[in-house]
Amino acid sequence: FDLGAERYLRDGAILPEDEEERIKANDAILLGAVGDPRIKAGILERGLLLKLRFDLDQYVNLRPSKLYKGVTSPLANPGDIDFVVVRELIGGVYFGEHATAQVDGEDKATDIMSYTEHEIRRVAHVAFQMARKRRHRVTSVDKANVLDTSRLWRRVVTEVAAEYPDVELLHMYVDNAAMQIVRDPSQFDVIVTCLLYTSDAADDMQCVD
Repeated sequence: FDLGAERYLRDGAILPEDEEERIKANDAILLGAVGDPRIKAGILERGLLLKLRFDLDQYVNLRPSKLYKGVTSPLANPGDIDFVVVRELIGGVYFGEHATAQVDGEDKATDIMSYTEHEIRRVAHVAFQMARKRRHRVTSVDKANVLDTSRLWRRVVTEVAAEYPDVELLHMYVDNAAMQIVRDPSQFDVIVTCLLYTSDAADDMQCVD
């Protein structure tokens, strides 16, 4: 598909309707990098990447992290690293309201994070179903001590857990989770979290043979 930076620079098109309809006719999409320093950040991300996610209802992002035998790790004692981050992909702050306005003579920017029970419930089911095929443990990462969205997240994930009595559920604040991924990554099996708490530490620890 002729989409991305070069197309935008050539004729200003980001995701024409006819191109999107052609994309929808396929069973799978391989999307490469679309950024370009000649284009203001956010234009392609919102107009192409986020639009495709939302229109195709791609609500799950799977991020596996595994340390293979014979591969070194930046951690001194990594232990067995083999976990998957199940990241909710089309709710949360990326898809909430965004605004910049003048307040008391200075710019004020606001990004609103919002989640519905439905959005949380369906991604939680994915995490628990995946855990059933692995080591039967789900760690739900949130910030429920501060955020209403996280309190809703925790309640809904707990309700979903009741449908999977064979899977252990742990709740963990995101700041602690970031530390634990470095301190003792072997404790994790499946992590389920919102779009913002994607856990960059998990990305950094991805290892391949």
